[in-house]
Amino acid sequence: MNSHPYLFIIIFIGVALMFPLIPLALAWVWRRFFQPPKPGAKKSAIYECGIESIGEAQIQFQSQYYPYAIIFLIFDVEVVFLVPFAVAFTGLPVGAFIAILIFLLLLIEGLIWAWGKGCLSWQR
Repeated sequence: MNSHPYLFIIIFIGVALMFPLIPLALAWVWRRFFQPPKPGAKKSAIYECGIESIGEAQIQFQSQYYPYAIIFLIFDVEVVFLVPFAVAFTGLPVGAFIAILIFLLLLIEGLIWAWGKGCLSWQR
């Protein structure tokens, strides 16, 4: 049984196209038959998490939160780099130990710098 050499690719592309298109078509059919035809007061009402909204939808956050978030992300990602070292601590050579010490010193230096700049002091 000799089939066309590109038959597998054609089937693969067909499945790749049908996989997202079938749910989209089903959603369109569902909308056509079950959605109210015209917006009403109930349909246009703002409703989220079981509570009707009161007031403005957009809230402006204070900029004091952003340095905390950035510093948290930096130190959180650094912990991800420390975990593999901690797991394989006994099997690593001395060079890896020196490299992780330099990494930790740079991390502590960054923390001291952020503290010295006043990034970690909360002001209202």
